[in-house]
Amino acid sequence: MLKKEGSKFVARNALKLLCTLLSWLSLSTHAQTASPDLLHNIFAELNQHSAVRASFTQQRQIPALTQSQHSRGQLLFVSGRGMLWQVQQPYQEMLALTGNQTARIDASGRMQSVRNERGISQISQMLQSMLAGRLDAVMRQFNVSADGSVARWTLHFTPKQTRVAQVLRDIQLDGGSFLQGIRINMQDGTQTDIRMTDTRDAGPLSALEKHSLGLP
Repeated sequence: MLKKEGSKFVARNALKLLCTLLSWLSLSTHAQTASPDLLHNIFAELNQHSAVRASFTQQRQIPALTQSQHSRGQLLFVSGRGMLWQVQQPYQEMLALTGNQTARIDASGRMQSVRNERGISQISQMLQSMLAGRLDAVMRQFNVSADGSVARWTLHFTPKQTRVAQVLRDIQLDGGSFLQGIRINMQDGTQTDIRMTDTRDAGPLSALEKHSLGLP
């Protein structure tokens, strides 16, 4: 039981981390002088998709543990509303990440607030703004360098705020038309890798999905 609960805590924090991640970004000197057009073009490409679904696999390595933690599931992103993370293995859990708030959703749609750890909220908001193509919102809290092309790109983020940098070392995103991968490195040596597959436009949302994201 302790092992299972520990695994859920680890994965839950990684998912909260992940969602804050797409909302805050700021250009470093390198990005401003070397690749401003690339960065703007990447955001414009991501903004073509107002609602996206994908499958995800997550691996998290924690220095204090001998084995890495693994989980997989489905995600839904809706521009301007937030993200739903549905963990399917090794346990089942649905989290709604809207702005800087995180809530656990049960099968009947009841929501229970989940406390965000320091740095988690910033990462979730950054992810949401980036997926929505809101470059200005992303450019306030992180330095970023961009490499590659719009068809195949890599973005590297480092936090500007001291309080966030005390927890978060850096973040790397990669993708093309859609976000494909996220790597989160924490100052304590914890590393989270998330890969997205079968990424596509979301199509119609279920009643539970609409309720969880505050949609009519």
